[in-house]
Amino acid sequence: MSQPVNAPQLPPPPLQRGWTGTRITGHVLVALWAVAGAYLLYYLASNLLSSFVANYWDDYVDGIVVTIQLVVMSMVLGALLSLPIALARSSRNIVLSGIAYAYVYFFRGTPLLAQTFLIYYGAGSFQPLFSDLGIWWFFRDAWYCAVFAFTLNTSAYQAEILRGAVLNIDKGQWEAASALGIRKGVTFWKVILPQAMIVALRPYGNELILMIKGSAIASIITIYDLMGETRRAYSRSYDFQAYIWAAVLYLIVVETLRRIWDKLEARLTRHLKRNG
Repeated sequence: MSQPVNAPQLPPPPLQRGWTGTRITGHVLVALWAVAGAYLLYYLASNLLSSFVANYWDDYVDGIVVTIQLVVMSMVLGALLSLPIALARSSRNIVLSGIAYAYVYFFRGTPLLAQTFLIYYGAGSFQPLFSDLGIWWFFRDAWYCAVFAFTLNTSAYQAEILRGAVLNIDKGQWEAASALGIRKGVTFWKVILPQAMIVALRPYGNELILMIKGSAIASIITIYDLMGETRRAYSRSYDFQAYIWAAVLYLIVVETLRRIWDKLEARLTRHLKRNG
């Protein structure tokens, strides 16, 4: 007897998944990762009261403070610098947009390590000129050179983030503001830029995390950030757990900042979420 046309169709039975080689390999790898993670936690817990932690923990805390100071200062200065760069990139003036494009292209296309070396070690070649200008005190200090290099680097990335966010805003808002007789400058600062900053929140958070991890480069030019303190602790103790603790502390800092940024983004975008 044939089934009625309007009768409900039963879902097909689930496919029986056999234990293929791929599934077995995946389960083995997951088990190995779980064992490695459990052993790492056991290793760290068993070394909390070790002489290494007792001797160098305060140095690690100081290194974290220096790392955060370096990254926050660079991010803030980079944000201030990125605004005129983004405006220049969007300018109809070919010379202005060309200079901004070259700036962004260079700092996004070359390694941060090379940029830091170029500023820190290359400045010595211009010592007489900088001394005559009265700014040699700036370039002879590793801290200022690191902040300068990091600021230039992140400003290029932030400029592209900001420019992309501004372009993401509907052009109809520009036209509506123009129809109301509002000047373009007022429209940009009061209407477009606040919306663009909300769009750019997630990319800005990613840039912050990348800067935290990239800040380890500063240790190469004698700055005792977290990685600098780690290298010094290892050179004195020759204990490999120095780098294990550094990795864990970087992970804690990154995860803490990520959660704070998620809370900030959720609060600033709460008006965009529908209830129910």
